[in-house]
Amino acid sequence: MLDLRYKTILAVALPMMVSGFIQSIVLLTDAAFVANYSTVAFNAVGNGGMLFVTMYMTLLGMGDGAQIIIARRIGEEHTSAIGRVFGTSLITHFFLAIILFSILYWVMPAAVMSYSKNAQIAEMQGKFIQIRSFALFFAMITISIQALFLAKGKTWVVLIAAIITATSNVVLDYGLIFGRIGLPEMGMEGAALASTIADGLGMLFLVIYLFFSEERRAYKLFEYFSFNFKSMIELLKVGSPLMLQGFSALATWTLFFTWLEQKGQFDLTVSQNIRSIYFLAFVPIWGFAGTTKTYISQYIGAKEFDKIPIIQRKIQLMTVAFLLITFHGALFYPEAMIRMINPEEIYVQKSAEILRLITLSILVFGFSSVYFQTIHGSGNTLHSMMIEFTCVIIYSLSCYFFIKIWNFDVFWIWTVEYIYFVSLGVFSLLYLHFYDWKKKIV
Repeated sequence: MLDLRYKTILAVALPMMVSGFIQSIVLLTDAAFVANYSTVAFNAVGNGGMLFVTMYMTLLGMGDGAQIIIARRIGEEHTSAIGRVFGTSLITHFFLAIILFSILYWVMPAAVMSYSKNAQIAEMQGKFIQIRSFALFFAMITISIQALFLAKGKTWVVLIAAIITATSNVVLDYGLIFGRIGLPEMGMEGAALASTIADGLGMLFLVIYLFFSEERRAYKLFEYFSFNFKSMIELLKVGSPLMLQGFSALATWTLFFTWLEQKGQFDLTVSQNIRSIYFLAFVPIWGFAGTTKTYISQYIGAKEFDKIPIIQRKIQLMTVAFLLITFHGALFYPEAMIRMINPEEIYVQKSAEILRLITLSILVFGFSSVYFQTIHGSGNTLHSMMIEFTCVIIYSLSCYFFIKIWNFDVFWIWTVEYIYFVSLGVFSLLYLHFYDWKKKIV
């Protein structure tokens, strides 16, 4: 079981943070490449990317459920169950990926055309998501294997997979968007194809590593590998609320950008600039989120409840410290950060103002997310889903009034981030204080 030294916590979190940082750099690079190719393509890729990530987060929610269960079994030293959980997770992800692929490939292109104001952006967006939808079949395998290694605390494996995905994506982006290094010029469609191939390469590494890993031997993964109905029910109980949370959170953000597109191209482009840089802020938050789930689940499994406040305080301190490192540019030199994404001066000033505005909201999220992830790690995912849904409703109503009713300037529209993050922190704290959440059996 993992110990509570800062060194160990950082050893678990750092590879995930570096992985997140690499992925953020990829997003920044993708945005910069596409923005230099066409502003319309930049907006189409931004909105299309949100639709893909919404479906991806649905898969990831089920993967988080598998991570929590496997970490609990490790804490309980019930290792013979791990192979069954892993096998059930992979097969469940397969059927889920088929459903999500069908929605993205056949349903969403027509749906986008029906609600978009700009027909050109909508058409390009539809082509983008059709190509990206194939990556869901790579993601179902990647997420299942990642869940195993994250539960074990062996996060450097996930880091190497991210490096492979990121570097190949940048090279393929350069070649397929602009027609360089002997590849055809495909523009926006090249960006989609590059990312999909890169996802496949990252998945291939994880499959090869798993086959030769000590975990395969120690947990007898392939001997116990099976689709077990009891394990599926267990996985659905823990994972389905997380799946719905991931879907609802990203679907709401997709709705936010859809309403901005209907408001006008200037507001949409400014907001896409912010979205591209925003993911830098999530680097430490997501890294420590995975760490929190693993620690909380392992220590509850070992019945060491008195250590949980120590885990929370240490991870909160480290999250805020790393946020100041990764996202300080939003406060001190936002113009330079925006120009890395989109050098068109018409968008720089407004984007920089918004970036400064939301800096404090990110710090609030970094602190409060530890409480929310504690609920995840405890296995009370149905209750965390209810908290998420409540916050999403508050957020959506705020967006609707700010954009559709009151027609706020895009600067003030982005204050909805404070509303969401503060709500999430308050409801999580109230739950942990008043509910007996430590006795959840997973």
